Amino acid sequence: MNLKTWLRAQWDRVLGAGAVLVGVVAIVLGYRGVAGTPFPAEQIPYVISGAVVGIALIGVGLTSWLSADLRDEWRKLDRIEHLLEPSDCSKATEPAS
Repeated sequence: MNLKTWLRAQWDRVLGAGAVLVGVVAIVLGYRGVAGTPFPAEQIPYVISGAVVGIALIGVGLTSWLSADLRDEWRKLDRIEHLLEPSDCSKATEPAS
């Protein structure tokens, strides 16, 4: 499977991993901005832009990854259910006892 096909099939996991990565980068950049100044008034923009946006992106990324995992489980369960269903020709009525 080539990369393009894999990315199309796993778009939600790629989105999740990318959002988590960007969120971590935002938190690190926000921390670097806060660490560079001793004044709280100058730290607030870094906290808002770095920490809040970073945590939100990490939440979106993890939710996307969890959604992809749940979708895979639903597909597996659907396949199992389909295999366990009796076919129309093999349905036989059981005699009453």
